[in-house]
Amino acid sequence: MTELPITVTTESPESNAAIERLHQRTFGPGRFARTAFRLRENVPHDLTLSFTAYVGTMMVGSVRQTPILIGSQPALLLGPLTVEPPFRAVGIGGRLMRVCMDAARDQGHGLILLVGDEPYYRRFGFKVVPHGRIAMPGPVDPGRLLIAELKDGAFEGITGPARSIAA
Repeated sequence: MTELPITVTTESPESNAAIERLHQRTFGPGRFARTAFRLRENVPHDLTLSFTAYVGTMMVGSVRQTPILIGSQPALLLGPLTVEPPFRAVGIGGRLMRVCMDAARDQGHGLILLVGDEPYYRRFGFKVVPHGRIAMPGPVDPGRLLIAELKDGAFEGITGPARSIAA
């Protein structure tokens, strides 16, 4: 198989409408009812930690990270990560994950929280949050609540509600 020329760039404000259309196609209107969306609602994601992927001039993927608190500890909420369906098996999601996690680490962040499939995200260092350590603002399958330490020991002793940081 021929390698696709994939370009990953920091998200720009001008790409917001295209990303929203991608989210609509990928997740549908039900995305607004998800618990993770409650943490992102009315809070801007960090453009310096959010990325888009292109094949040529066509946007084919996006990942966003939003600052949150877990108890009183700053963290990031990763998501949504989305890739156009025809491009899902070519490594775009993995590349977006590596780029956004490296950027978060480079900026000094210690923790990233997400709600997702542990078998997919484990290769990036995500683990299931031990039961009762983090309270989400709505129902979440406990097996899908995942955390990654960007600094060794960053999750040690952290507990409490996950909540948005008001803009």
